[in-house]
This record gives sequence, C-alpha cells and structure tokens, in this order.
Amino acid sequence: MLLDRLGRPLRDLRVSVTDRCNLRCTYCMPADVFGPDYAFLPRAELLTFEEIERLARAFVALGVQKLRITGGEPLLRRDLPDLIARLSRMNGVQDVALTTNGLLLPRLAGDLKAAGLNRVTVSLDSLDPEVFGRMNGLKVQPQRVLDGIEAALQAGLGVKVNTVVQRGVNDAGLRDLWLALRDSAVVRFIEFMDVGNHNGWNLDAVVPSREVLARLSAAGEGADGTGGEFQPVNPNYRGEVAARHVDAGGHEIGLISSVTAPFCGDCSRARLSAVGVLYTCLFAGVGTDLRAPLRAGASDTEVRDVIAGVWQGRRDRYSEERGENTRERKVEMSHIGG
Repeated sequence: MLLDRLGRPLRDLRVSVTDRCNLRCTYCMPADVFGPDYAFLPRAELLTFEEIERLARAFVALGVQKLRITGGEPLLRRDLPDLIARLSRMNGVQDVALTTNGLLLPRLAGDLKAAGLNRVTVSLDSLDPEVFGRMNGLKVQPQRVLDGIEAALQAGLGVKVNTVVQRGVNDAGLRDLWLALRDSAVVRFIEFMDVGNHNGWNLDAVVPSREVLARLSAAGEGADGTGGEFQPVNPNYRGEVAARHVDAGGHEIGLISSVTAPFCGDCSRARLSAVGVLYTCLFAGVGTDLRAPLRAGASDTEVRDVIAGVWQGRRDRYSEERGENTRERKVEMSHIGG
C-alpha cells in the first residue's frame, strides 16, 4: 500500500477535464475575474482522453479505486461519455463519478449512464431564484438545475447535491432546499472554504456545520417523520469527506466541515488538473507536471514512479493548519474541481 508521510493511502483521484464553466459562481469563478476577456486554456494544452486514461491506469496501479471527473464544468468537454467509457472499463476501478452544475444533464445523463457512470454530484446552493441567480453570477434559475437532477434520476444515476453555505447569502433557505430534495438525493452542506484566490473568503461568512444541523432540526419532527433530531451514521469508508446524519424518517444529509472540523488526517485524494498537473491538496499552491514526461515519451513505469514519489513525500494538511496560510496563493478550484 502506497502511503504518504502521515500514513494516508492513495485511494481517490479527481480528474479535471476543462477549466471552463457555464456559470460564474462567486465562490469559485467570480464574474469580475473570469469575465469575457479571461484567457482559458487552449485545447491543445488539455490532456487528451488517451492521456487521461494512461495516467488513470498509473494511479490505479498505485492503489486508486475511485475516479471522479470534475472541471470547471466537465460536461462542457466534448464527447465526455467516451472518456467515462474508457475509465469505467478499467480493471481495479470500483466507482466512476462526476461533479457538475447539472445544466447539461438533460441532454447527457442517458449517455453518461450507458457509458458506465455510476453517480453524479450536482451543485445547487439555493431554491430561491434571486439568491441562486446572484450566487451563480449569471442569474441562472434553480429550475434548470432541478431539471438536470431529474434527468440524472431518470437515467438511473445516483445523485448527491452539494450546497455551499454562506452566512447572510443562502443560509436562510437551507431547510427548504433539503425538504424539497430529501426524497430523491442526499444533500451535503459544505462550509464556505478559502479555495482559490478570488472568492473573498472570510471566517465571518462561514456557517459551522453544527449550526446547519441545528437549523435543519429546529422545526421539530413533522407528522411525516421528517426533521427532528438527526443521528450520526458511521462513515462508509475511511476518508469519506461528509459526516453523515439521518433524521427520524431515515433521510440522510452530509456535512462537510473543512473549516471547523478538518478531516485532513484521513484524506486519500489526489487531484489532476486539466493540463496534467498533480496536486495533493485542494488548497495547494504548486503541483507536479505529469503531462511533460508523458508527452516526452516516459514509460508507464517512469510515470508511476513520479506519482509514487510525490505521494510518498506528501505532508499536506492545510485545513488543520488554516490561519496565516490563508494568504498563500493557491491553485484555482476551476482547475482542479472541488
């Protein structure tokens, strides 16, 4: 088993396939920075599907079992189901998932499922049209995301919903969002994090997960068995990022508490950017270029050795050390996904 310097195994790989997105969410790609003149990556610089498959095989040979496709918005990458098919057929891969804003799922969900995708995580921060339109930066309405979620469910994909919680922005509507989705998806509430360099993060805007849980419980248990007190559920596996809870009716929520209850000690995730740079932390400032040796003719063994060396030297635990480090320049989330 390949372990880093803190004894953490390599089990999960998140692969970005594009740095482009069709939204401008304020906590990821704010429109005042990522505007019409922003220079996105040229297509020639992106990893090809063949290169992604080859690198994924190297990671799987070193212990990776789960693959997640991210962006930017991954559904903007042309012919994405072809990549899903390549990865889902790979020996040793137990699960292939995708994180998306959901806008293109009505068109692609069926093809993604047929290609071997198991599940999607869809971002939806509010059901209030004004609040959501402001948060996504382009006034896109939540119904479009709800239509994407329905398309994924109809295609037979498992669905989770991610909600980034910001005080004074969308925190007043959390219970309404959960009640609307609880029967079809697991909603995961994420503490607002200092990812990237442009989202205006400050600690006052963070709503601790314990407060989110209290708000969801505050209305008490209804006649239909919803609400009331939530009970913690054991994690499905070591390194699961969301702390799981269920209510009296068996409805599950997830709490991702990177700020108030960091989980660095169990982190088993590596991240591959759209241009083939390996990052060992969501908050990393620098990474290791894997595209260059790949395109220079490195053998599979040589590529694996580079990856193994990076992981064995890994010491990242940014969230546990958060403080003065928040001012360090970090890779943009649009380059490596969430």
